[in-house]
Amino acid sequence: MSKVSVLVVDDAPFIRDLVKKSLRSHFPGIVLDEAVNGRKAQQLLARQAFDLILCDWEMPEMSGLELLAWCRQQDALKTTPFIMVTSRGDKENVVQAIQAGVSDYIGKPFSSEQLTSKVAKALSRAGKLAGLQSQATKPAVTSAFANDSLAALTGGKAEVIAPVAARAPAVASSAPAGGPAAASKAAAQGNRGQGQLRLPGGSLPCVIKALSLKEALLLVKRGEPLPQVLESAVLDLQQGDSGEDVARLNGYLHAVAAFEPKPDSEWLQLTLRFVDKDPQKLDYLSRLIARGTTQRHFVPGA
Repeated sequence: MSKVSVLVVDDAPFIRDLVKKSLRSHFPGIVLDEAVNGRKAQQLLARQAFDLILCDWEMPEMSGLELLAWCRQQDALKTTPFIMVTSRGDKENVVQAIQAGVSDYIGKPFSSEQLTSKVAKALSRAGKLAGLQSQATKPAVTSAFANDSLAALTGGKAEVIAPVAARAPAVASSAPAGGPAAASKAAAQGNRGQGQLRLPGGSLPCVIKALSLKEALLLVKRGEPLPQVLESAVLDLQQGDSGEDVARLNGYLHAVAAFEPKPDSEWLQLTLRFVDKDPQKLDYLSRLIARGTTQRHFVPGA
């Protein structure tokens, strides 16, 4: 069986691990290598061949778009499938990537099924899919965790995950005083205390209760399905007074708790751990924290 090699490029270790776990579980025999940014990827690509490049857009030293432009200038890489993995889903960004020669793109956050489907499509077009003992053609998983990033991290072993219905009553509580009335009041505050949380299953408006360079404490209204621990997520925050620019902060859900001390709590409290190492994003977070726009909601030890 011929080997199929894939280069995973992302400055966030959590995202790289998520991608590698997912690909290995769906494509036995796949050979994976990784790079922490475009510059490191450039060095790897200059000395060895890959059948597919999976690359983040926003990275320090060299962005994914810059790496893509460089690849398309190299004779050996002009036709190599290049999939951009990005939280930039705006039309102008997609057009920019297409003009630079991207083969396909995946929006963050993504599920294991979305990732493997895109990879299978790209490898099939390149005539490389037959070289893998692929499991991607199996029937879709009907479990409640079909789109859960945790499934990718555990290799899809259902026995390590409890069903959503069984988990709901066990949601831990760390509710501050005030209950839903306090949450509603927080949700009604100014835009600088609000954001948009994007999960593989959809988007949720959120209230930013606390913020640091490492994580954000968020309040969201409970819906179906429930957000899952270790699920990848993107927090969109408006920048500037006009609100035209958006900072997209990549991360994963470190904890999910009830806002009220009861299993049917209307509000959930989420801890989002950031995985971005991009200096521009860290600078924006530092300025946001310095302005104290969200620290007034901070609960020590929460």
